[in-house]
Parts: sequence; structure tokens; C-alpha cells
Amino acid sequence: MLTVDSVTKHFSEKKVLQDITFQVDKGTCVGIIGPNGSGKSTLLKIISGLLTPTSGEVKCNHKNILHLKQKTIAKKMAVLSQDGLPSSPISVFDTVLMGRYPHIKWYQRERAHDIEKVQDVLNLTGISHLQNQLLDTLSGGEKQRVAIAKAMVQEPQILLLDEPTTYLDIGHQLNILELVNHWQKETGLTVIMVLHDLNLAAQYSDELILLNQGVIEEIGTNEEVIQKDILERVYETVPEIVMHPKNHVPQILLTSR
Repeated sequence: MLTVDSVTKHFSEKKVLQDITFQVDKGTCVGIIGPNGSGKSTLLKIISGLLTPTSGEVKCNHKNILHLKQKTIAKKMAVLSQDGLPSSPISVFDTVLMGRYPHIKWYQRERAHDIEKVQDVLNLTGISHLQNQLLDTLSGGEKQRVAIAKAMVQEPQILLLDEPTTYLDIGHQLNILELVNHWQKETGLTVIMVLHDLNLAAQYSDELILLNQGVIEEIGTNEEVIQKDILERVYETVPEIVMHPKNHVPQILLTSR
């Protein structure tokens, strides 16, 4: 469904990404992990079309993402940035309704179908009781749910998440990732997400891409990537790998060298 082919990105003399190549199949969740400064967010911006690679290309359904119109991209792909939604005096309902704009022609207003879609998603995400509240009065966890709802009404084929759990406590982190996981399973959505937390990445991803200093260090299943020698080399720490008692995926206990 999505192919990243030999993508390289330089900012002046600095090489941020070098020869990144991988493929994402429809309906899977791919987690992008790696130390700070390894190029994770830059890669996500290139996939979304917000940044142009120095060389290489990203294809969505065999079409170069840079050759598509922004509205066409918005119908295929939704992006939830690291900062989430900005605080502004706009109601939750109107914020979520903005996600319908890629499906509305420039000369049209929102239709009954669009209003109904927003209401359904507000109910599904458990925030219908907030629909008349202003965005700048919400907590961080509530705003992240609004951001997910806005992405859901966009009806994308691909969802890109850049650190969706940043600034959230562990309860809200799990709620957001469970919500995305349920959406993915129900609709066949393809998810690509950048996460710092290796344990959450292992729990919610079908495949992991480990970036290190701008190159792919490892790519594969959770069991193939979450290995003691690999993590020790990349993160310069001493990990102990245990299996999650419920999900049966590798989890990491970290100690310093």
C-alpha cells in the first residue's frame, strides 16, 4: 500500500536520513522507534508529503506522494502531529468537523451526512459530552481524543502518528493506543506511528523499524527487533527482555551501563 524507496534527506551538510527503504502492507501497524535525533519525525513528514526528500520517493498505491494534490493526499492519509491540536477557542464539534473538508467540494457546505459522521465518531471516541466545549478548555488526554476523532471523520486509508502519547500519563497513553488499535481492526486502517516508548511500540505494532543515526538499524517483527544485543548497541544501555504476561510480546527493563 505504501512504499518508501531509497529515501535520503539532507539539511545543508547534515545527513538526517540515508537510503531508507521499506514497504507497509494494508491493514498493518508499523512502529518507528529509535534514539533522539535518529530521523523518526523527519521520515514521517516525508511520508506525509510535508517534506521533500533529497533523493528517493514515497509511493502510495503506486503513485508518488509528491505528484498528488493536497486534497487527494488528505483523502488517503491523516496525520496526527507530535504537538496534537493547538489550543484555540473553537468547539470540539467544529474541530472534528474540519476532518470532513477533504470530502467537501469548495462550493459546498457540510452536508447532513457529514454532520451525522461527526456525531457517530464523537460517540465512538467517547467525547460526545464535550462537543460544545472549546478546545482550549480541554485536558491533554481529551485533546488527543479530539485529534483522533478529527482524523477518523477524515476516513483515511493511512494514519500517521508522531508521538501520539507525548505528555500523557500511562492511563491516557493506553486509552489513545487502544482507540487507534480498535479503529485499525474495525476498518483495515494502515497505521504508521513514531513512538519513544519501546514497550508500547512492541505491544501495538505488527512490525518495527529501528532507526539509528539516520539509517535503518533493524526492521522486522517485535521479536526480531526487540533483542538485547540490538538495543544495547543502539541505546547504549543494558536491557533485560521479558515477555508480557498477557500480550506475549517482548518488553524491556532498562538499566544503565
